[in-house]
Amino acid sequence: MTSPSPEEALDSVVRHTTDNGVSWITLNRPAAMNAITPDQREHLISLLDHASADPAVRAVVLTATGKGFCAGADLRGAPAAAERVAGDVARLIRGGAQRLIAAVLDCEKPVIAAVNGTAAGLGAHLALACDLVLAAESAVFIEVFIRRALVPDGGGAYLLPRLTGPQRAKELMFFGDALPAAEAERLGLVNRVVPDDDLAKSARAWAERLAAGPTRALALTKALVNASLESGRPAAFAAEAAAQETNMTTADAQEGVSAFIERRPPVYRGR
Repeated sequence: MTSPSPEEALDSVVRHTTDNGVSWITLNRPAAMNAITPDQREHLISLLDHASADPAVRAVVLTATGKGFCAGADLRGAPAAAERVAGDVARLIRGGAQRLIAAVLDCEKPVIAAVNGTAAGLGAHLALACDLVLAAESAVFIEVFIRRALVPDGGGAYLLPRLTGPQRAKELMFFGDALPAAEAERLGLVNRVVPDDDLAKSARAWAERLAAGPTRALALTKALVNASLESGRPAAFAAEAAAQETNMTTADAQEGVSAFIERRPPVYRGR
């Protein structure tokens, strides 16, 4: 029996399909609670970059199989502490977890996290970096780092305070307690909590609605909101004006205005 090629093996642990304008990216290592290996991480980054550039992709769903959404980075095979030299850890984080989170934040298509189970450590941050978060009722979020005497990575100390405020973020990160989906929704980490059996259906409904929308306007809106967290009013207003100027050159913007004037539903094509 022929062994699968490295590419085929990677495709089996990160499933990818495009359907009706939606790129579905599914982590598929349920026995490992979908902990992410370096190869998986690079593949995820590549898929997100491709989604930005592919006009056939107009929304992305990130989900997983089994009982875990993502248990974080797969630490098996990591170098022992004695083998490290000064700067190794910082380089590893910059080139690994931070690149993955940046790929989600910078993706030019809206990204929905469909959190099917436990999202721990980097896995929690992978979900929180998405533009919209749907969670199954059985899902839990865990800032697991403190349990191992580790500092959060994958942009956690950047993402979490912006969603919950600093005190709540510190509570979650200092204690490392499991946060049920319903409580995560109450704190603003999750947009909706749905029954487990409805998660895929709910994600599809939102993703297809986004995929039928004005793709460039969505991309510019995402960029404006993300940038607003870092800028003052003058810079935010300038960015808004520039985005408006850019957006009005798109075919979808012209279609939106025409449809409004003609009192008909718009038909957007992502151009």
